[in-house]
Amino acid sequence: MSNTSYIFVAGASRGVGQEIAKILAAKNINVKALVRSEIAAKELENIGVKPVLGDALKVEDVETAILGDEPIQAVVTTLGGLPTDGVKPDFVGNKNLIDAAVKAKVQKFILVTSIGCGDSVGALPPQALETLKPVLIEKEKAEQYLIDSGLNYTIIRPGGLKSEPATGNGILTTDTRIVGSIHRADVADLVCRCLNSVNANNQVLSAIDKNMIYPGLPELTEFDLG
Repeated sequence: MSNTSYIFVAGASRGVGQEIAKILAAKNINVKALVRSEIAAKELENIGVKPVLGDALKVEDVETAILGDEPIQAVVTTLGGLPTDGVKPDFVGNKNLIDAAVKAKVQKFILVTSIGCGDSVGALPPQALETLKPVLIEKEKAEQYLIDSGLNYTIIRPGGLKSEPATGNGILTTDTRIVGSIHRADVADLVCRCLNSVNANNQVLSAIDKNMIYPGLPELTEFDLG
């Protein structure tokens, strides 16, 4: 990645997005992050990330952040809401980011969604599918919008997320039947590796910990990031 351009991260105030920002900042990569609160902005500033206050649900906030003075080389978004949220950012927020990224002519757009979206719907147990359905529908719309945008994309669908430290056993696969768990820090590591992987261009990949795959599933074919 170039020294003068930035990686733009949405969803960096917590979870996978925050872990991504930490990894990139630790490698002295310029990171810009859209956050809604002053507290989150301060936390990110402390690790070397340039925060921009704004709301992904507002087109003007997103455009100000992405179409600003610093060139944005890639956009990474982990935006997501809860099934109980009224307006979910999973589609609307990500759509705003995709539209701005098209205008900015970014080189890569990485969208983190969830196993259960699109052709991986059959991987989830029925009860989990029922609970997550309102969010999965929105995430799936975002996936399709990104694919149709013409941007160079990578879509990563993690399994069940855990907050413990990274295990180093996170892997990606194109097999839509696979389901299991993965630590957020391991998802973040895979996302960061995809930023520089030509193999990951225009791919939809599931992310799981190879030691946390649900039993009884087919043997896993790991995706090679090169």
